[in-house]
Amino acid sequence: MPTILVADDDANIRELVCLFLRNDGFDTAEAADGKEALAVYASKQVDLVVLDIMMPIMDGWTLCKELRKANPDLPLLMLTARGETWEKVKGFELGTDDYLTKPFDPLELTVRVRSLLKRYKIGSTQTIHFGDVILDRQTYKVMRGTESFTLPLKEFELLYKLAGTPGQVYTREQLIDQIWGIDYAGDDRTIDVHIKRLRERFSTTPDFRIETVRGLGYRLEVYE
Repeated sequence: MPTILVADDDANIRELVCLFLRNDGFDTAEAADGKEALAVYASKQVDLVVLDIMMPIMDGWTLCKELRKANPDLPLLMLTARGETWEKVKGFELGTDDYLTKPFDPLELTVRVRSLLKRYKIGSTQTIHFGDVILDRQTYKVMRGTESFTLPLKEFELLYKLAGTPGQVYTREQLIDQIWGIDYAGDDRTIDVHIKRLRERFSTTPDFRIETVRGLGYRLEVYE
């Protein structure tokens, strides 16, 4: 799945944007200023950058120029608290592809991200393949060897999330926020119920196991 780097000095905005992007199926990375964003970009695969103009240390203008020098084909979506025409013009002259003025609707941002990825022909829906299992998020189908079946939506999303980053530990709170949504008012033990069901469904599959990390949460381990 594509990875979106969100560069903004406002931690609340970063958290909100990343939450909506993850709920829409993307991986995310964060940076609090332009210098940190360049370091993140240099250390991992990034498919699109959402960047704020007004950041300390290195502002969005400079970050935009540096990213364009590093990769002329990297999709860039610029955020700003102001909507003056000259800022839009300057942003486009520096190489940004799209522009969104704060405050913005996070749903509109995800639509714009998908549009940019489509324009650059970067797939926004991909399958995850681990062991003998394939998860297709576009159809919500699971393929295991020659067998094909569907899972209840939340079970699929939970398995897809864990399988997307094997070995990474997720707390119950993180999984609730990213799959059920930040406004979910139920018991976080619902995660335990869904994990139990997944373990039962895949009990005869030796390729992976969902492990409990005591005091922390869950992770998926793949066995080659």
